[in-house]
Amino acid sequence: MLINNLFSVEGKVVLVTGGSRGIGEMIAAGFCANGAKVYISARSKDIVKKTAKRLTKLYDSQCIGIESDISSIEGVKKLGNEIKNSEDHLDILINNAGAAWAAPIEDFPEIGWDKVMDLCVKSMFFLTQNLLPLLCKSANKEDPSRIINIGSIDGINNPEFKNFSYSAAKSAVHHMTRVLAAELVKKHINVNAIAPGPFPSKMLGSAVEFNYTELEQKNPRGRIGTPEDIAGLAIFLSSRAGAYTIGEVITCDGGLVASAGHDLS
Repeated sequence: MLINNLFSVEGKVVLVTGGSRGIGEMIAAGFCANGAKVYISARSKDIVKKTAKRLTKLYDSQCIGIESDISSIEGVKKLGNEIKNSEDHLDILINNAGAAWAAPIEDFPEIGWDKVMDLCVKSMFFLTQNLLPLLCKSANKEDPSRIINIGSIDGINNPEFKNFSYSAAKSAVHHMTRVLAAELVKKHINVNAIAPGPFPSKMLGSAVEFNYTELEQKNPRGRIGTPEDIAGLAIFLSSRAGAYTIGEVITCDGGLVASAGHDLS
């Protein structure tokens, strides 16, 4: 029952896709700080290598950056092979890589639909499929392997921005999480999802010109998310404390979903 045992992820092997910045980097930092060996992937070689080097130094940890574009099946297979060539097992897979596209319904383009759906849903499924042998390798009844899919509150509530394919994709991620959880629990792999609200990121920052004041004022908690918020939840789901939690979509949003439709004034 000691907290250091309940929430330990020390020695675990972790892959965080889209881990070079934003929520992915926050989660990767949390695992690095607590003794896990962390692989992060991203499309930009310079950025992912720089982030990995910084996290390694900051937390005296092992963080390895992999240049990878998983928007195609070829890219998924390439990333899978990189991990298989480096490790004989994988304890935790964080499916975080994603994309967004916003445009009025009259102008919303096909590329804005396909790009988001391919990266947020299709690639998430096929990377999970590709890495199943590694996830099964060390999984057992007492200590299952974990898959955490990063969804969004935009897949639960009607979104504030006109990101039609993004909200549809994240809703699909949430239901796919439940379907995969039912399928993989018998293999001792726990699947859950986190649905974040507003966190500082390039994606959100571009939409609000990096001025989060209005979003903070609208949030029941009076602020946007911090690295501790999202990393803490991911660590819970990956530790002994979360070993009996399966098939859940857990919001991490300061109360936005819980307060939807309520007057907060």
